[in-house]
Amino acid sequence: MSLPAAADPGVGAALEPPAATGRPRGYGRYALGKVAGSLASLGFVLVVNFFLFRVLPGDPARTLGRGRFTTDEQLDAFNETYGLDQPLPQQFLTFLGNTLTGDLGVSLRYRVPVSELIWDRLWPTLMLVGTATLFAALIGIWLGVHAAWRRGGPLDRISTSASLTVYSMPEWWLGLLLIAALSVGIGPLPGLFPTGGLRSVDADPSSLAGVLDTAWHLTLPVFTLTLAYLADYALVMRSSLLDEIGEDYLTTARAKGLRDKVVRNRHAVPNALLPTTTVVALNFGFVVAGAITVETVFSIPGLGLLATEALEVPDYWVLQGVFLVASAAVIVANLAANLLYGLLDPRVRT
Repeated sequence: MSLPAAADPGVGAALEPPAATGRPRGYGRYALGKVAGSLASLGFVLVVNFFLFRVLPGDPARTLGRGRFTTDEQLDAFNETYGLDQPLPQQFLTFLGNTLTGDLGVSLRYRVPVSELIWDRLWPTLMLVGTATLFAALIGIWLGVHAAWRRGGPLDRISTSASLTVYSMPEWWLGLLLIAALSVGIGPLPGLFPTGGLRSVDADPSSLAGVLDTAWHLTLPVFTLTLAYLADYALVMRSSLLDEIGEDYLTTARAKGLRDKVVRNRHAVPNALLPTTTVVALNFGFVVAGAITVETVFSIPGLGLLATEALEVPDYWVLQGVFLVASAAVIVANLAANLLYGLLDPRVRT
């Protein structure tokens, strides 16, 4: 008498489902792994930040002194003041200890602590680049949604061509064109905006008139960066939404009788926003790095212009501080994007 089919080992093995290749992790474990990776990246940045300006050939004291030190006593005093007379491992330990306490050294050019200098220059950069990034993200996502939903229509063709054209222009060149057209004036058209600077000389930044004056001075540089960043968000959002348009769940939503606008806003756009969320978070991390060319063209005293001025000296301690702050901001923004993405889409925790 033969065994039933269910008792046959071969048949039973064939009926078993394939083993899972992975299983979802809890959000806490996922977040802990991302935080650990970010801390490792920050540690690597600290190491690079220390050795980057110490592997250059020549004597640092003579390079930084720019020929001002004519005697050995002056060189020894400079090395002792900035800790350059210590062995390299000791310098690195001192650098780590000072960085963890917020001591980034003293600027050679301005003779003030680097942390205070960066703090003063941080706010113009946040106002300029942060505002432009926010406007570019909002306008770009709106353009990407409507261009993809009406693919091949007039808005799609015009917005895609215009954003790519502006995106291909160097930021400094676009800024110079806008200064020539809207600040200096062309023909009978008078200049409407200031040519540069953060505020007028006689403006009180703490008063309402001073705030409005600052906003007026930032209008043109913010407009320049908004145009430069716009295509990044518009094209990513358009591509992401186009991938969602042919999915079955949208067909099911339409079969239920939902209006086209409701299908787009309630079902398609939330899923298409996931890749764009990462782009937005990362770009906000680059806000702290500043916009060197635009800040230089419009004479905005931000971190980008500070880095340019530090290269002229060269002011190694300012360069170290700016590099560290900008890198840390990108790492934190990347961590925030990963944490948010894992919260919005549990599939990435598999």
